Amino acid sequence: MAQLWGGRFTKETDQLVYNFNASISFDRRFYEQDIRGSIAHVTMLAKQGILTGEEKEKIIGGLKGILSDVENGSLQITSEYEDIHSFVEANLIERIGDTGKKLHTGRSRNDQVALDMKLYIRDEILALDKLLKDMLEILIKLMEEHTETYMPGFTHLQKAQPITLAHHLGAYFEMFKRDRQRMKDIYGRMNYCPLGAGALAGTTYPLDREYTAELLGFAGPTLNSIDSVSDRDYLIELLSAMSTVMMHLSRFSEEVIIWNSNEYQFVEVDDAYSTGSSIMPQKKNPDIAELVRGKTGRVYGALMSLLTTMKGIPLAYNKDMQEDKELVFDAIDTTKGCLALFTGMLASMKFNKKQMENSAKNGFTNATDAADYLVNHGVPFRDAHGIVGQLVLYCIEKNIALDDMTLEEYKAISPVFEEDIYQAISMKTCVEMRNTIGAPGKAAMEQVIAWEKDYLAEDK
Repeated sequence: MAQLWGGRFTKETDQLVYNFNASISFDRRFYEQDIRGSIAHVTMLAKQGILTGEEKEKIIGGLKGILSDVENGSLQITSEYEDIHSFVEANLIERIGDTGKKLHTGRSRNDQVALDMKLYIRDEILALDKLLKDMLEILIKLMEEHTETYMPGFTHLQKAQPITLAHHLGAYFEMFKRDRQRMKDIYGRMNYCPLGAGALAGTTYPLDREYTAELLGFAGPTLNSIDSVSDRDYLIELLSAMSTVMMHLSRFSEEVIIWNSNEYQFVEVDDAYSTGSSIMPQKKNPDIAELVRGKTGRVYGALMSLLTTMKGIPLAYNKDMQEDKELVFDAIDTTKGCLALFTGMLASMKFNKKQMENSAKNGFTNATDAADYLVNHGVPFRDAHGIVGQLVLYCIEKNIALDDMTLEEYKAISPVFEEDIYQAISMKTCVEMRNTIGAPGKAAMEQVIAWEKDYLAEDK
């Protein structure tokens, strides 16, 4: 068992205890961050005269060799080591001798793992942001294509007013845009370097923490050594942000599932993102959307688990905090996988424009516009509301849409109606008349799309 702390102990740790305590099975994914942090650390130690230039070069050469060998597969990270830190240090000493024992000068595993986690999470936030941007790129493309694809808008899952597919997708664009903003906020708040905090009370070595932070791309060093090693707020924030991403994906997935059903037939999910039934040959199931919806609870669970782990921990570091890694790793992997798959499914999805428009007509989504027509012809709104209610009841009895009524049928209910009622309640008119910013009218949508494209172009 490769351990960094054996001097105090007179007998071996029980194997079951060792296995329970070890983190190598999951913190092995930190190998690149651990080596990157160690290179910065020894660079700073040499600058401060704590290591010689020769020692620095020897250690950095050894670390780069370990990194290269892990990446090409010639060096395996095994359970022989307690954690990724002991793996790197033990291999370094084996390669360069006693000079390698100076690697850990002026630091603790507490500030080391805090650094590794922050470096890793910074990288993962950037990866999540890229996936969110990929989603937005697909959404903006679909929005441009569907500014005149009419469909029902819903409240209470009941058809309410006519909108366009561009308008509906634009709502998700706003959600995922806010998700990107949350990721950016978290990155900015967490981007301070804990290395140099030691176990909890700093060190007597004359470290230059500002220099270490600069080498690693941080905004600066953390300002309290106790908080440095016991802060997991940024992980809770990230889990919360990913839970919100998953909630948005789950809502979207629910709509895809409904729209893909035989009753709606608004969309057809591509074969690559569907499966069939082992017994019913006619089935084409939207499994990816269902799995995304299902995996949302998994990310929620990680958030609640870490909140529960942290709620009773006194300062500073406690071993409970090791539980953060598996939870966060799994939640990141889940969220990234769901974003990638959902984006692919969305990009390949076919939309049934005619079915969407017919659904809007047959759902009386233009009833409000019929009432507005009467108001514009001098009828008080409350009276107009009642008249249109009679029209809808008549259409339900006849199993027709408002568009299908004859002018005589209209006039039988209210003589105010004239031939121009058909133009007033057409899907195109109903949508095009709504042109305030944020509404579904084509002119308004094109303005918003232009702004959103400018936003996406900002960070290219």
